[in-house]
Amino acid sequence: MIHVFHKGTDESKPVMVMFHGTGGDEQDLLPLAGLLSPGSSVLGIRGNVLENGMPRFFRRLSEGVFDEEDLIFRTQEIKQFLDEAAAKYGFSADKTVIVGYSNGANIAGSLLFHYGKAFQAAVLLHPMVPLRGLNLPDMSGLPVFIGTSMNDPMVPAHESRELEELLQGAGAAVNTYWGNQGHRLNVEEAEAARDWLKLQLV
Repeated sequence: MIHVFHKGTDESKPVMVMFHGTGGDEQDLLPLAGLLSPGSSVLGIRGNVLENGMPRFFRRLSEGVFDEEDLIFRTQEIKQFLDEAAAKYGFSADKTVIVGYSNGANIAGSLLFHYGKAFQAAVLLHPMVPLRGLNLPDMSGLPVFIGTSMNDPMVPAHESRELEELLQGAGAAVNTYWGNQGHRLNVEEAEAARDWLKLQLV
């Protein structure tokens, strides 16, 4: 997978794994990683799927309707890549914080739905429920931050609440931030995620 890895200055901190939104690339969320966990190493990944020339992490049938077969395949593909990257760059695959925005939040959510506590924490910014009808793995105590908006035109509020309930049902410790700035990633949300993550990494 096309990616970028920047080694951090503090090896005691987890590696930040960044998943961009539709049309983004592996560089998009590097500034966010620096805000969330200064000194951490950062792995930025570009999605392997193109939609009208725009990178994504999995195919969709229409807006808000996921190609579930492709989503499952891409989730497994990314987990394999993360294991390979950990070996290549010398970090522990389970000492990672997965961070995604929009389409990237959905693939990060799918990673949680499939692999649970394979990660140290997760920050999901404007996610949807990636898959329904799965038996979720044990996520007891796994810290998960959901950033969403009451007026997000892409993600209805009930979708955010359903995701929150599914993750809590699997044992995750979920903190949900409700903003009012639509679907866009905004400073207030990012700072709330930073403050939350700081408490999780003590």
